[in-house]
Amino acid sequence: MSSRLILFVMLALLGACSREDRSKVTDARAEGAAGGAVVSSPAQAQYASNAYQIGEGQRLYRWMNCSGCHGATGGGGMGVPLMDAEWRYGSSMADIVETIDRGRPNGMPAFHNRLTGQQMWQLAAYVRTLSGLAPKDAVPSRGDEPSNKAPITQRTPAPFEPAP
Repeated sequence: MSSRLILFVMLALLGACSREDRSKVTDARAEGAAGGAVVSSPAQAQYASNAYQIGEGQRLYRWMNCSGCHGATGGGGMGVPLMDAEWRYGSSMADIVETIDRGRPNGMPAFHNRLTGQQMWQLAAYVRTLSGLAPKDAVPSRGDEPSNKAPITQRTPAPFEPAP
């Protein structure tokens, strides 16, 4: 009896899941805001194609617990997914930095007192990689997790098996 109840609850929860339809909404604060910290310049464009800056953004993503809301790979959860091609508040570097800096209604906190401007741009560069918006040659090619395997020069070779 209890397994049927658990199955019913699981099916009800699964049926309640759905993707959010997104469309760009203009934020009134961004239009007339004077003295905002978000300014786009060619110097800040370096973050989008620099593997080191993207790697630092990945570190900040974990360090600031962005994965707690957006998921470890940006797939969403309590927060909106970051893997989509279209975002409500824009997907440009400046838009992402503004979202990180000022936050958004209904859940996204502002990080202007917790991150420097450089850290916000690094984090924005990494967030863009989650949706495939960054150049492929700029994305870090390895994870930061330690490897449990011995170096290839110290591994025992696999026995040779001729092809059938």
